[in-house]
Amino acid sequence: MAIRRRISEADGMAAIAQVRQVFEQATSPEEGRQAFSALPRPLKATAVRFLLEELATLAPGNSVEVRVPPLGVTQCIAGPRHTRGTPPNVVEADPATWVALALGYEDWEQAADRLDASGLRSDLSEVLPLL
Repeated sequence: MAIRRRISEADGMAAIAQVRQVFEQATSPEEGRQAFSALPRPLKATAVRFLLEELATLAPGNSVEVRVPPLGVTQCIAGPRHTRGTPPNVVEADPATWVALALGYEDWEQAADRLDASGLRSDLSEVLPLL
């Protein structure tokens, strides 16, 4: 089943273009994350949510929950579905780390100390970067 997108591709890609510009002007991933954090909240929210929608589209399923508080959450990766309580496979990241991972400015190992990942299926390195 395809996910229902809430952010149009045009709006999402426009936000991603602005975010890419910030990361590409930075001299390090840390500087890129700091510059991303200084962007206007609506721009950050659009980029984060669009990338979460992209993840759910490219890796459909319900076995892993990806949380980017306070901006968004999605489920992805095929496998056993959970129906109650906290899912067994969870990845939680701050918005700047999520965007850096999803766009390929950092890899899973570089971001590991800033991720809260639990469960056997929580390693998303096989599906990242998204764009």
